[in-house]
Amino acid sequence: MNIISLFAGAGGLDLGFKQAGFKTIWANEYDKDIWETFEKNFTDTILDRRSITQIPSDEIPETLGLIGGPPCQSWSEAGKSRGIDDDRGQLFFEFIRVLRDKKPLFFLAENVSGMLASRHKDALENIKKHFTDSGYTLSFQLLNAHDYAVPQDRKRIFFIGYRDDLGIKFEFPKALDDKLFLQDVIGDLKASALPAKNKTYSNDDACELFNHEYMTGGFSSMFMSRNRVRAWDEPSFTIQAGGRHAPLHPQAPKMELVEKDKRKFVEGKEELYRRLSIRECARIQTFPDEHKFYYKNLTAGYKMVGNAVPPNLAYILAKKIYEDLSQLNIEKKFSVKNYRFTLSSPSI
Repeated sequence: MNIISLFAGAGGLDLGFKQAGFKTIWANEYDKDIWETFEKNFTDTILDRRSITQIPSDEIPETLGLIGGPPCQSWSEAGKSRGIDDDRGQLFFEFIRVLRDKKPLFFLAENVSGMLASRHKDALENIKKHFTDSGYTLSFQLLNAHDYAVPQDRKRIFFIGYRDDLGIKFEFPKALDDKLFLQDVIGDLKASALPAKNKTYSNDDACELFNHEYMTGGFSSMFMSRNRVRAWDEPSFTIQAGGRHAPLHPQAPKMELVEKDKRKFVEGKEELYRRLSIRECARIQTFPDEHKFYYKNLTAGYKMVGNAVPPNLAYILAKKIYEDLSQLNIEKKFSVKNYRFTLSSPSI
């Protein structure tokens, strides 16, 4: 089943969907720091490098499915949280524009949990209404990736819709009983992680395991305000899109509380406190080692990994979609081209 991908990033969603039986025939990504990584990992996918705002819908292939994660910084709890008032928040409506013009059988959109904040209530309801007004039966839920074969506490919201004429509604899979922890995914790493050159620059081909290198440099007072170490038998903290705030390796003891909002490294164990490497973060995100990340500055590497949807979670959702669609006689009963839905452009 052919699909297209918007805001593709490093391809976490695409990889999960590929594993479930889908094929991304066309993808869009505007960040030049990501192009090499996506193209080398998805050699049979056409990557359109233009801003989605500059791509007319008639230049996008017809498709059975549309997936993507519109930029989430404007909704983030850690950012200014301007939400839909930010230009990046408006990109959600570019996703809806393509959805309305291409009319695929299904869509999946992912975003941060900060979108659920009370100050964004009206904007969120507006987005949901645009999805349903576009002719889709919407399912919406907050998921923790740790419940879906990902060794990490990572809460994200998912919008999944089936076209109304399919007559079905997506049901989110139940949380899995078996959980993964840090020991399961990085406990076997025998290759030594390398510190970055000059704090943030890549060691290039010197890493025994591709991307097994970590950012160095000091830790901010904000970073030191909380414990940043999870034990081997625990899930990781959320893998973020910034290397400065990468979790610390579980080889170190948990940080000691000094006073409110202030912690310190255990005396005499300071050498054990290092940031997780990009490869360790990628494994925690459930990318296989064969999925390589290309960059000159580690900042770009951490960003690519941290912004991705964990492939294991994407696979579980995609597998359910694939099973649902496989029960329908898609080719004879439904088509993309003959089902059009005309509405004015989405607005706030």
